[in-house]
Amino acid sequence: MAQQNSTLTTNLTRAGQSNATGDARALYLKLFSGEMFKGFQNNTIARDLIMKRTLKNGKSLQFIYTGRTKSEFHTPGNSILGNSDGAPPVAEKTITCDDLLISSAFVYNLDEVLSHYDLRSEISRKIGYALAEKYDRLAFRAVARGARQASPITKSGFVEPGGTQVRVGATTNDSDAFSSAGLVSAFYDAAAALDEKGVSSDGRVGVLNPRQYYELIQAVGSNGLVNRDTQGTSLQNGNGIIEIAGIKIYKSMNIPFLGKYGTAYGGTTGVTSPTNVGSFVGETMEDASGAQTGINNDYGTASEVGAKSCGLIFQKESAGIVEAIGPQVQVTSGDVSVVYQGDVMLGRLACGADYLNPAAAVELYVGASAPSAF
Repeated sequence: MAQQNSTLTTNLTRAGQSNATGDARALYLKLFSGEMFKGFQNNTIARDLIMKRTLKNGKSLQFIYTGRTKSEFHTPGNSILGNSDGAPPVAEKTITCDDLLISSAFVYNLDEVLSHYDLRSEISRKIGYALAEKYDRLAFRAVARGARQASPITKSGFVEPGGTQVRVGATTNDSDAFSSAGLVSAFYDAAAALDEKGVSSDGRVGVLNPRQYYELIQAVGSNGLVNRDTQGTSLQNGNGIIEIAGIKIYKSMNIPFLGKYGTAYGGTTGVTSPTNVGSFVGETMEDASGAQTGINNDYGTASEVGAKSCGLIFQKESAGIVEAIGPQVQVTSGDVSVVYQGDVMLGRLACGADYLNPAAAVELYVGASAPSAF
């Protein structure tokens, strides 16, 4: 009997072992890692739309901003030692890494045994979602801040373009933010402003509230969209399929939108919201100024960001994000797991965002006056 038990133990298949040796749960941890990364990548769009740099051996990263220069005629016999006006002027923009951003959960072993679904996989996705949500919100607030700023070039005699704010509609109603005609007109105004400021047409994008996006595609055959012949599911998925004036459009719940994050719930003037939404009235923007613990850049207070911002149009150079620690996974094991009869599942990220070139950022707003700079 002892020999039989020994044989069964030897032949036992441990699905979590790597090559049938070592930690019996090693591969399970990799599954969690993969699910977390998938959740993060599927829910962040800002990471690919602005400038991203990796921060190593330092707390901040310097970006150099170079202003414009001029041409001039050469006088025969004169030495060429650079333009007489000292152009181009140069300024710097420094982005500091915020404190460590984490999302975690404790998984009790007995709950895993009793659960009829993959508990770790579900939790890991939600951790990825939480990190991606914060990542995008900070990045988009940095773009909005840039759209309200003057150029970082302040040298006397040099005039450089700053950010742009474009009004949607002509009334003071919040419902103008959902006007298909108003949005199309605002996009063309924004494109013209970017052209006039010499901003590259490569990498121009717009990010709207989901309701704005769907309002546009409902009128896709008549509202001036460049690729209005695109139809079907590819048009409706919200992944930058439609364009206006060469600006690829995305939808996100993480842009500053009428004082909240990407939702019209809660009594937007002139807009009928769905019924039976319970207590959900949208998530009010938090205070993300530099005065808050863990934040080393200035993303503004809720009042500074304002209640009239309703969309962003920008080019890749408008803002930057530095990552000291990219999305990572940590899971307890060994003695800790034995003592607590479970594992802590942790996703972490260390990053910071800020505007770089205000001329490449455009903020859409409704109402009589544009939101103030902060």
